[in-house]
Amino acid sequence: MSTRRTTFSEVMEGTLRLAGEERGRPMRLELDVDLPEVLRPWGDTEGALTGRVAVPGWADDPAASGRLRVAPVAARRIRYTMDFTAADGRRLHLDGWKSVSARRPVRSMTSLPLTVTDADGTVVGEARLRFHVRRDLAAFLASFRVPARETDPMRSRWRGQAGRLEVWYTTLTDPATGTGVWLHHELVAATGGGVRAHGWAAVFPPGETPVLGRFGPYEWSRPEDAAFAAGPVVQTGDRLTGTAGPVSWDLRESGGGRPIHTFPRWAWERELLPAAQIVPKPAAAYDGVVRFGGRVLEPAGAPGGSARIYGHGNARRWAWLHADLGGGDVCEIVAAVSTRPGLDRLPPLPFVRLRVDGRDWPSGDPLLAALRMRADIGLPVWTVRGRIGDRLLRVEVSQRPEETVAVDYADPDGSPAVCHNSERADVRIVLARRAGRSWRTERAWRLDGTGHAEVGLR
Repeated sequence: MSTRRTTFSEVMEGTLRLAGEERGRPMRLELDVDLPEVLRPWGDTEGALTGRVAVPGWADDPAASGRLRVAPVAARRIRYTMDFTAADGRRLHLDGWKSVSARRPVRSMTSLPLTVTDADGTVVGEARLRFHVRRDLAAFLASFRVPARETDPMRSRWRGQAGRLEVWYTTLTDPATGTGVWLHHELVAATGGGVRAHGWAAVFPPGETPVLGRFGPYEWSRPEDAAFAAGPVVQTGDRLTGTAGPVSWDLRESGGGRPIHTFPRWAWERELLPAAQIVPKPAAAYDGVVRFGGRVLEPAGAPGGSARIYGHGNARRWAWLHADLGGGDVCEIVAAVSTRPGLDRLPPLPFVRLRVDGRDWPSGDPLLAALRMRADIGLPVWTVRGRIGDRLLRVEVSQRPEETVAVDYADPDGSPAVCHNSERADVRIVLARRAGRSWRTERAWRLDGTGHAEVGLR
């Protein structure tokens, strides 16, 4: 952890009048702000601006991005600039600012005139938006956070304590062949002392027995410029290389989107739970080569992701899913039963994050949402189901035995566990919305042989 920053969310609505049109169209901005320092009214700071630009029938871009300058005293200005995509595919730019006035502080800080231009600088339209104080002030104030700025989440968190397990894993599916790939790296700090780095890699050709290889154990030394380094296996910010028995790989990783906190952010940052998971790169793409059993796989733009686990050891039972839904949409699930006395008698607690059109569902703290979910962990089929607000989620995961590999684990205290992993799982996801006394399907996804899934048992 290093310096602190400021994050908050803001909603503004109003009217956009397009060039050549007599009447204005309703317009809405849903914005998330990330400033690189603690926000001070007398200061002058600039940070990242992301969110949704919505004009019914003309534009609805949930991945708009830009910059926000906040200088209400120093420059008497709060300036918004964003790039977004219209429904016809044009890239457009909006530019506006609030001119802060001491005579009318509330009105001046809640009114945003802005101009929309195209790539050539031609004015496409002009808008006047407003922040609704009575309706949105409470939510606006509640959204303010001043968290510590994280270091790279892929970097090792281990600080020399005994009894810790740290995991880096990457999964991907080759779009040309449907072959799945699983790379798993571990740092194990034994309860009785001693540290080892080891792991494995597995390749899942369609309809065939997976090919598995292990590497290590090697002595651990914190790498200078890599997330993980042990013997021939190295993972840096954008490259993964290594050899594990009959499997070797040299992959380039690009993109990824913003991290998914499957567990609560506070659980990852403060280590208050027995273990926590984060997905720093949930929608990455992979290019390169994977060799296995005398065969060569050359993935190009293969969808997948890289994730992390840190804690005291593996769960008593667990199920995991990473599902690429297309277009950057992702479903991430970790359902687990703790090994802690008392907690080991509870049913599995499912942490669910469904990212659709740039938004994460359920919103709010993942732990509170998990209490509304139920998981039935088993093989070859396991399920998660739950209702939150006016939505109902149903997930069914099927791992075909012939395309599943069993791998034995060892906790820092030496306790054994076995995971059953398949990078060729079938997945059915249904998100329904309450419609009177019944439920209406809002979105549905079907993945045949491209789901990444795992069940762990003792």
